[in-house]
Amino acid sequence: MSSTPKDARKQREAEQRRKAIIKIVRKLIKKGGVGEISLRKVAELAGYSTTVVYSLFGDKGTLITQAMDEDLLELTGFMRQAVEAHTDPLDRIRATARAYIHFGVTHPDEYAFVFMQRRPHAPNESARVQHGDPLQDPYAFARALFAQWAATGVVRDLDVDVDLMTQIFWEGIHGFTARHLVMGLDDTWMPEVPNEAHRDLMIEVLLTGLAAAFAPR
Repeated sequence: MSSTPKDARKQREAEQRRKAIIKIVRKLIKKGGVGEISLRKVAELAGYSTTVVYSLFGDKGTLITQAMDEDLLELTGFMRQAVEAHTDPLDRIRATARAYIHFGVTHPDEYAFVFMQRRPHAPNESARVQHGDPLQDPYAFARALFAQWAATGVVRDLDVDVDLMTQIFWEGIHGFTARHLVMGLDDTWMPEVPNEAHRDLMIEVLLTGLAAAFAPR
């Protein structure tokens, strides 16, 4: 059965409500973190009943998950654009790492929201970002690059090994990013070293270590 103009109008109105609610959620998280979020509080600030918020999202986990969609898509876009000039698998991984770090340090609030706050989790299907799609999902995009590297025969190509390499590498560049967001370049506790040289050396250490640890047996 085809949709009617009335159905289309209801869908547009529901999407407008959803976007308005997401905007409130992002403001609350930026102001005070995930702990600021409750369906009742969001509904009150958005000017809707709690029933409306519940009907659109179902629970707090889904609400927060969908609030992250915009940031995940933007991060994936940064990473995809960075590899366009490269064909060598390792150069593509290097470019992705630099883009990831650049995104984090230039979008501190968004990065902290997605990667540095404990939050309730919702099923993958509740996100509007398509889980596992390298065009939308930043982890899937990074994993595809490591799968390309593995396809050259330099490192093992078992699924579990590709996931391990991707996650170990991600943990390394996340640590670099988080340190600069939390401590800042003006922190004097640790002596500052040239930032770009530090970043690039860390990337090479990670790749060299992965190449040795995951060499074909």
